[in-house]
Amino acid sequence: MVLDLSNNLLCSQLPLSLENLTNLEVLDISYNYDIYGVIPPEIGSLSKLTRLDLSSNQLHSDLPLSLPNLTNLEVLDMSNNHGIYGVIPHNIGSLSKLTHLDLSYNSLKSELPLSLSNLTNLEVLLISSNSLFGAIPSRIGYLSHLNALDLSFNDINCYLPATMTQLTILEILKLDSNRLEGVFEAGIHMLPRIKTIGLSACSIGGRIPSQLGNVGNAQFLNIDLSRNQLIGEVPESISSLERIDLSYNNLEGEIPANLWRKFGIESFHGNTNLHPPEEFSSRITVEMIYYLIFVFFILCGIYFIFFTRDRKGASSSVTPHPKHGDIFKIWNFDGNMAYQDIIEATQDFDLRYCIGTGAYGSVYRALLPTGRVVAVKKLHRFEEDNPTFESSFRNEAQVLSQIRHRHIVKLFGFCLHQRSMFLIYDYMERGSLFSVLRDEDEAVELNWKKRVNVVKGIANALSYMHHDCSPPILHRDISSSNILLDSEFEGCLSDFGTARLLDPDSSNQTILVGTRGYIAPELAFTMVVTEKCDVYSFGVLALEVMFGDHPGDFVSSMMTTKRSTQFAQNLMVQQLLDKRLPSLEEDVRMSREVIAVVKTALKCISCDPKSRPYMKEVSQELAKHPPRLTMPFRSVSVLDLMHSG
Repeated sequence: MVLDLSNNLLCSQLPLSLENLTNLEVLDISYNYDIYGVIPPEIGSLSKLTRLDLSSNQLHSDLPLSLPNLTNLEVLDMSNNHGIYGVIPHNIGSLSKLTHLDLSYNSLKSELPLSLSNLTNLEVLLISSNSLFGAIPSRIGYLSHLNALDLSFNDINCYLPATMTQLTILEILKLDSNRLEGVFEAGIHMLPRIKTIGLSACSIGGRIPSQLGNVGNAQFLNIDLSRNQLIGEVPESISSLERIDLSYNNLEGEIPANLWRKFGIESFHGNTNLHPPEEFSSRITVEMIYYLIFVFFILCGIYFIFFTRDRKGASSSVTPHPKHGDIFKIWNFDGNMAYQDIIEATQDFDLRYCIGTGAYGSVYRALLPTGRVVAVKKLHRFEEDNPTFESSFRNEAQVLSQIRHRHIVKLFGFCLHQRSMFLIYDYMERGSLFSVLRDEDEAVELNWKKRVNVVKGIANALSYMHHDCSPPILHRDISSSNILLDSEFEGCLSDFGTARLLDPDSSNQTILVGTRGYIAPELAFTMVVTEKCDVYSFGVLALEVMFGDHPGDFVSSMMTTKRSTQFAQNLMVQQLLDKRLPSLEEDVRMSREVIAVVKTALKCISCDPKSRPYMKEVSQELAKHPPRLTMPFRSVSVLDLMHSG
């Protein structure tokens, strides 16, 4: 018996009556986005379940203690709820038939239970982006069928267990953004089938072993060791690897010439005392001059293109220039130019080059022959057959081809062939705002000044879309996952697949789209999209940037509590702000800036759309010099900001 309610617009709690479906074998309620509330403990009575998928909703619950009763489960997916908290049941090892376990993108604060070692049929284990702490159990080596293990973006602090070398069919290992020791000693790079090892931002110190690249699977192996504390010289043995990222460490000395040629400068950025091989050094100045001249002419060309296109109308297209690797002039639907470069740079979109997955399509990092690094969003083959995904893809290409703003991600070109569909963007080194806020080190690096600037930048971008474009453009999916940050933490709005032009002569009725937790409440009832829907999403985003986490509980209390005035009066702004950053008590100027952002955000999340400001007003308000506080910063309550002018 199968109950599949996935990919709908259900807005409900999980009913207790589910326990009556005792013959159920498959229960899939994923991708509804508005399924909320707790996971009823009665779900443990569905003893015949082989597949349980509650992913991509708004569940706010701990994992029920009855979960280990589902001893026939083969697939358990509760990822992307963000609100699943508490601990992983200590007896989860009872689910001995599990082959796929995904609890990523939640709020679990737990150690990895020792009973995980009983899941000997497990092929995929994904618990990234939670708050796991403690150590990786030594008995993890018992999971001999494991093909993919992702524990990245947690608070794990341990020596890597040597038993990981028993994972002989493991291909993907992601441990980024934890605190790890004994990484090289554990020998994970010697696993016979390993292809991807993610170890960025893991506080790894010491020297790179001289024989790191001398392993049997080297030609297929991609290792990310960026943003660590590695010292010493770069060993020549890594030339055997498929790819390695050693950027932002403390390496020193001369980069061997063969490594420079194979991996390029991108793999070594941010190492102050590391320098190119001597044979290249004398050419750098001349090459930089040529490069600057090249960029100058490219910029002139782009200006000319848009100047003439503005005069002739946005519908005109530009014929691609045949120069090898020149992606700056792909402004039509032909896509022949640079196609082969993209295919070669990503090895036909191999998983090793994948840096993220969105609502549709995956994003890949591509180093082109010109030396430029770009991000490529590709629509997967099975998605190409879905008219909704294809429409979103074409919509994004169309919208981004017509707009340009400093804080909107730059689209360099696109290929919309039946054979392959992809978009080519400017590469944003820091990735998504969501990921940065979940990483302890990067969240601290994203200080108060940078956070305020991110909020201001996105406000300016939305103001441009709403008020300077004709007709106005609505984004409809503003979230921290769709804000990308460059190396200096400058923010850009991305993912325009669901964007639409606002038609003043239409009812503007729509299907419900967007990311759960950011969708304006009126959309669920009226299904009419307006600028104020974007304003609401922006308000949630601005609070998230200041709080350091999604403000779901806070927003719900402000909207649903009848005595919200009392709630707001008793809640100090200082209590809500990200505790990972220094207190603003002594920083008078920055405290005023942050207060101004929170105050504006509170206006944006008003229940009544008519009470929300327009984005132009938001942008102008944030651009003003904030007024002096009339009371000590620690005494400012949420109510004070709600009632101030």
